[in-house]
Amino acid sequence: MTVTATLKWIDGLQFVGRVGDGPAVVLDSHEGGSGPSPMELLLLGIGGCTAMDVISILQKKRAQVSGLEINLSGERAEEHPKRYTKVHVEYVVYGKEIKSADVERAIELSETKYCSAMASVNAELSSSYRIIERP
Repeated sequence: MTVTATLKWIDGLQFVGRVGDGPAVVLDSHEGGSGPSPMELLLLGIGGCTAMDVISILQKKRAQVSGLEINLSGERAEEHPKRYTKVHVEYVVYGKEIKSADVERAIELSETKYCSAMASVNAELSSSYRIIERP
């Protein structure tokens, strides 16, 4: 499967990107501040990928999930190319009578089998989770 994307330079370090015919995304530097940087977008991509896996798996298990929050932190190398060396993902699952075993299995499947974004990053990956009971 081939994915195509385009980036168009706007000004300074601001670009507008689009994957296929999808919606546009603004990328920028910290100084420009009009959008996430490419590395910030990469971190969001990891979070989005695993979030979609985990919620899908929990729904298939018929877990009564009412919310999912993903908190990410990434440590970057000091020297160029300043890649992520460590990424930590915290999963916060909200719902009623959520089983720890179901959450652990969903995370394991995402991290080891399904999340292509995680598999594409050469970083030490770690995770944790919390379950917060609410209807």
